[in-house]
Amino acid sequence: MSLQNPPKLLELAVQSLLRKEAMTISVLEELPMELFPLLFMEAFIRKHSETLKAMVQAWPFSCLPLGSLMKTPQLDILRPVLEGLDALLTQEVRSRRWKLQVLNLVNVDENFWSVWSGALTYSLKDMSKRQTLEDCPRMGRMPPLKVFIDLCLKKTTLEESFAYLLQWVKQRKSLLHLCCKKLVIFAMPIENVREVLKMVSLDCIQEVEIYCLCELSTLARFAPYLGKMCNLRKLILFNIHESVYTSPEKKEERVAQFTSQFRKLDYLQKLYMYTLSFLEGHLDQLLRCLKSSLETLLLTNCLLSEADLVHLSEWPKLHQLKELSMKGIVMTHFSPEPLQVLLEKVAATLQTLKLDECGITDSQLNTILPALSHCSQLTTFSFCGNPISRVTLESLLRHTVGLRKLSLELYPIPPECYDTQGVLYRGRLAQLGTELKKILRGLRQPKRIMFSTNPCPHCGIRSYYDL
Repeated sequence: MSLQNPPKLLELAVQSLLRKEAMTISVLEELPMELFPLLFMEAFIRKHSETLKAMVQAWPFSCLPLGSLMKTPQLDILRPVLEGLDALLTQEVRSRRWKLQVLNLVNVDENFWSVWSGALTYSLKDMSKRQTLEDCPRMGRMPPLKVFIDLCLKKTTLEESFAYLLQWVKQRKSLLHLCCKKLVIFAMPIENVREVLKMVSLDCIQEVEIYCLCELSTLARFAPYLGKMCNLRKLILFNIHESVYTSPEKKEERVAQFTSQFRKLDYLQKLYMYTLSFLEGHLDQLLRCLKSSLETLLLTNCLLSEADLVHLSEWPKLHQLKELSMKGIVMTHFSPEPLQVLLEKVAATLQTLKLDECGITDSQLNTILPALSHCSQLTTFSFCGNPISRVTLESLLRHTVGLRKLSLELYPIPPECYDTQGVLYRGRLAQLGTELKKILRGLRQPKRIMFSTNPCPHCGIRSYYDL
């Protein structure tokens, strides 16, 4: 005998309804609204296109979170849903049950379809209210139907389902509003990107991630669209370079085309820049154009000069900075004063600081230690890949005594633990760990502190040792 729980009464009723699709469609007007989510899920699983089409027209909630159910785009599901919406948009007399205002194609964090309960009804209502009022800045001056989507543009062409949706939107532009909150561009030709952006309300976009556009000239061509994203909160740029054959005049022109757009981004809070070579000597130009005070600034593996660091330390809008990363910016021959001034300015707010692979020496670190010791909100500090001695490492740990909120600390294993060939002496490392524990025991109780090796000469990966 099976020990599995028997089907619930509601599940049996739904299965019975779906066995007679024509009858189900005819009685949708009379079904209780609590039955709709479960019936929709079953029709989705069984790919009952006609039922899905009819249910969209009679949907009794203001939001249909299809993205959480679909997970990945499925044309055989999307097509009947959009056909159902077509019938609604063209009807002069609509179903008395119809309340649909938002078709959400985003896979949101909450899974509204995983558990069947009476609370699902209220979840759907709460979600639609939150999305229409908060996620779309154009609320109140648009058609009654809103379609929410995140766009990921990669390779040379759009996925079939996205291409179908965008063509559908293009043909019905006056009847609905396409709201894209997050845009990710990954190695798609700029001409294709521009064609897609013509169909999107750019002032709805709040997050942009750009990977591997490769050259500054391409970024400059994208820049005018960036400037129209006036509600942008987060921008990620990854791996963008300028050709060595570009003249200095042309480079200046392209940098200006890009940086000038930041004057229009009043709400930008998070700026992530990874492996950008064109920033050297131009960081002050970007900072002058930034109107908002950033909460996050990442300059990872970017090529910067000492003058760039000076301009950053003098930037007047540092008072809200919570996360700062300058990983991979080699400062070995920089004066430590600009970094010291920078840390002094952000001491009251900074929570995450990453200075890995910066080539910071003993004397430089000793100069910035007093400023570092005043970063009272610091929770994460990463300092791997800097060639500091054992004595300076101990001094660093002593200067963090007052940083009570530190929960993760990453430090380099000092050179004294290696032989002349760069091979790690594990015995010396164990001895170092024992002595550091004694030092810390008299100062504070660290939550998690780890030490990293030099990169492996074969694979480039570091090993980490917990204290």
